[in-house]
Amino acid sequence: MNIQRQYNLPNCTLVLQGLTNNTPTDNSDPRPVLSILVNTECRFLGISQKLQGGSSLLENLVKTVSEYAQGYLSGIPHPVQSLSEEDKINLESVPGQHLHRLTWYPSSQTDNPVEINLTTVQLFDLVEAIDQFVADGVTLPNLTLQLKPLSRRYRPPDEPLAQRAVPATLGIASLVVAAFALFFIPSPEVKEPEPDLSVPTTETTPSEETPSETPPQ
Repeated sequence: MNIQRQYNLPNCTLVLQGLTNNTPTDNSDPRPVLSILVNTECRFLGISQKLQGGSSLLENLVKTVSEYAQGYLSGIPHPVQSLSEEDKINLESVPGQHLHRLTWYPSSQTDNPVEINLTTVQLFDLVEAIDQFVADGVTLPNLTLQLKPLSRRYRPPDEPLAQRAVPATLGIASLVVAAFALFFIPSPEVKEPEPDLSVPTTETTPSEETPSETPPQ
């Protein structure tokens, strides 16, 4: 019985074709199990070239894309390797451009490598298509995929304490120099303001005082 599983995303489509060996399925999923892979096809929107092969292509594609996506999201560069040299997949960023060059080396020695430049949106649509396939319990359930998180050895080394202390040390030194310079600057002398002689003052003499009224007798 021929079975086809298709994982469609807006910019990427992953198609798997194969056979079933009548393996019992989960009661919650009435679909037959695709247990024997015959053909793998991966195509992208707006790109005429496509990837097409067998199980080695699928395994290399899953492993390489998973490792590359982890490195891209984490910002930690590390070598990305396929599982085997047959249908080898290579992924690398294109310098100076927001593109990711996917190179496929077909198993046939007579075929030339296929290069496809993917945008970041196309790349992560491919990642999503692979995630849907991996989560599909009735598609190649016996396929063992070596998907692992990034190893700690690729983590950049911590900055030495001496280097981390340099900015703080320089800041303290600057404060010390500033305080030392201010020590030799004389304090400004504070004087009381002098009266302004140009403004005449008004004084009242006894002769100018208004006589008080005598109450009538």
